[in-house]
Amino acid sequence: MKLFWSSRSPFVRKVMVFAHETGLADRIERTQVIVAPTKPNPEVMALNPLNKLPTLVLDNGRALYDSRVICEYLDGLHAGARRFPADPSALIEALRRQALGDGMMDFLLVWLSERGRPAPQQSPELIAACRTKLTTVLDALEREAPSLAAAPFSIAHIAIGCALGYADFRFKDEAWRTGRPQLAAWAETIHARPSFQATQPSDTY
Repeated sequence: MKLFWSSRSPFVRKVMVFAHETGLADRIERTQVIVAPTKPNPEVMALNPLNKLPTLVLDNGRALYDSRVICEYLDGLHAGARRFPADPSALIEALRRQALGDGMMDFLLVWLSERGRPAPQQSPELIAACRTKLTTVLDALEREAPSLAAAPFSIAHIAIGCALGYADFRFKDEAWRTGRPQLAAWAETIHARPSFQATQPSDTY
């Protein structure tokens, strides 16, 4: 399998954490590419018309996207504990939390893009809205941290762990741990896992 990949993408990291957790990382060939809203990548778009990362190309040439689909596909390729729970109630809870983590990464990427524009062109309203969303999501996760810690490791832990890791990577000034001791403790435990240690984001590509 080949993964179109970037060391900066939180959604790529999510897939790679999943691959490490399920023992599949060595089966994935990583191909570094650059995609941007203003610079469509012909190689990526030939397989993924959305021009987004991650995109996983299977051995038969079929392409899968986005991270949610790729992770669910990978969960059927290993013999270990499933990261998408079999129990319907547990699955819905894990999917809800995955959506929370993914949604946080989505608006952080919007915020980062806006922050990268020339100052006169930036929208203070958009930046304020993203900051409000971040506060609200983090406060919700602080409340959920005890039950999250008690739950079996799943796609929820991976998505939320990657979202918090991206906040550390791009938004250190927001100091998200302040006033959220339970979430901070949970994140420390999650980020110490070998899968997270092996996939730390960087600006190398």
